[in-house]
Amino acid sequence: MIDKIKRPFGYEPVLEKEEIGRGKKKEDQRASDFWGTLVRLWQFMRGERKLLYFIIFTVMITSLLTIVGPFMIGYTVDNYLVVQQFDGLISLLLFIFIVYVASAGTQYLASFLMVGLAQRTIYNLRVRLFSHMQQLSVRFFDKRQHGELMSRMTNDIETLSQTMNSSFIQFTTSIVTLLATVSVMIYLSPLLTLLTMTIVPLLIFGVAFVTRRTGPLYKKRQRRTGELNGYIEEVISGQEIVKVFSQEERTINDFEERAANLRHVTFWALLYAGFIPKIMNMLNNISFAIVAGAGGLMALYTDGLITIGTIVIFAEFARQFTRPLADLSNQFNQVLSAIAGAERVFTIIDTEAETDDGTIEDRKIEGYIDFKNVYFSYDKEQYEHTIQDLSFTIDAGESVALIGATGAGKTTVMQLLARFYEVDGGEILIDGINLTDYKRHTVRSQTAFVLQDPYLFEATIRENIRYGRLDATDEEVEEAAKLANAHDFIVQLEDGYDTVLELDEGFISQGQKQLISIARALVTDPAILLLDEATSSIDTVTELKIQEALEHLMKGRTSIIIAHRLNTIKAVDRIFVLEDGRMLESGTEEELLEKKGRYHEMINAK
Repeated sequence: MIDKIKRPFGYEPVLEKEEIGRGKKKEDQRASDFWGTLVRLWQFMRGERKLLYFIIFTVMITSLLTIVGPFMIGYTVDNYLVVQQFDGLISLLLFIFIVYVASAGTQYLASFLMVGLAQRTIYNLRVRLFSHMQQLSVRFFDKRQHGELMSRMTNDIETLSQTMNSSFIQFTTSIVTLLATVSVMIYLSPLLTLLTMTIVPLLIFGVAFVTRRTGPLYKKRQRRTGELNGYIEEVISGQEIVKVFSQEERTINDFEERAANLRHVTFWALLYAGFIPKIMNMLNNISFAIVAGAGGLMALYTDGLITIGTIVIFAEFARQFTRPLADLSNQFNQVLSAIAGAERVFTIIDTEAETDDGTIEDRKIEGYIDFKNVYFSYDKEQYEHTIQDLSFTIDAGESVALIGATGAGKTTVMQLLARFYEVDGGEILIDGINLTDYKRHTVRSQTAFVLQDPYLFEATIRENIRYGRLDATDEEVEEAAKLANAHDFIVQLEDGYDTVLELDEGFISQGQKQLISIARALVTDPAILLLDEATSSIDTVTELKIQEALEHLMKGRTSIIIAHRLNTIKAVDRIFVLEDGRMLESGTEEELLEKKGRYHEMINAK
């Protein structure tokens, strides 16, 4: 009995022995639409079908040549060796040699063509998956581990790639070889063929026993692998937090539990899959014994019912009969694993992309913002909304600070403006037009974010700044850097603007990264600016540089600032105090201090 592993944070335990032994199918293990997935893969190969047909034809030639070889050997035994006739024997042996060489050549040709076809198909599938992921909503990524998504992009597709590269040729070869072998065997001796076929029921029972268990296990292994990758990605990304709170041992224990889950499932999957070669080897020996024993008796005690050459052919064909069956069984396990991966990939592709019903495109936004009785909840089944009946207006070019306790809805306001999420009720207007009437690109291309934790790509500084507007010239990039107070430290680097920012190297500070991100926002020349406490965790000197850069950035633009430190919002036009997703109070700093409300309490509590 395999003991359940203790659940970390409600993590699902490993598959129990009862489930494995009985092939029990729980909801998360249930075999999905096998044939439907194959049909979808076939659709991805639409442009390759003519080549695929040629490959199948080549495989058929290879299989037929494989049948011809043993048949000619048996013919040689009966017509040359038994009767001691050697005239023409050399020519016949040369012909047999050419047959085997041709068989190897056509087999190589089919494999060569199939590798190219498979890689082009996998390329199209991988590009389709990645492209579709770029069209999915932020909500989709919030609900899933990034490492698990990466596992679908890499591990699952790679499993499918390996299966297409090898299994298709072997699968097709096995089927053609099996049919041709049985046909020739029946032609040569129906009685001996019938005796040889007595192993088929044993074969069917053995394969059914194995595959009924390996299918759910392979699917579960794919999912366990994705979960483990997700946890690894999560821990690596949060390594500083792990070390700050001295949670290395806890992290190792959690990893061991997840790895043990994967180990147990993989153990049973491979254990059952390993039965197939053993079964096939046993059946191969039984088949050979039947041919040798029955064939020998028929040759001895019947008058010309079977010849020595025919027995030689049957001995070889008996091996060829069980070998394709073994190959089919082994490949079927690989196909099960590949289909499980393909289903996980198609699950993402089938996820509905962000809807964009807006019609307004290429419109210059002035920056007038109006929230009208907006309601929003991250969880649709949640009783209370994160944003509740929120209404406010911001004039074009006005700067506003959002303050409030954690969970007040500050970041949510920005995410709704960027249409990362859709409102549940009410409406958001920009320049008097409903936000949903705009194309997403129209609004986002004229909105810039400067986040609390700047994210830079592994590319040159110039490319990171230009990421905000890809058609920006080198002069515009450098001008933006100057306004962001980033130019001076950039030119002091050995390669200047062509310095590659390696993600694993810390040769620039957090503050310098923030200055680069401000330059990236400046180069876009946005109409709306969203700042999420851009000076958080920055030293005083760098903070002054960032503040000066932000003043350049905010000039003439509608700006919304999330403020955690109240000393950073002195220059804004108005302050909005949020609480539980509602507007508690708003006004200039002087007006709020005179009211002696929540803002006054927050100032005095400093």
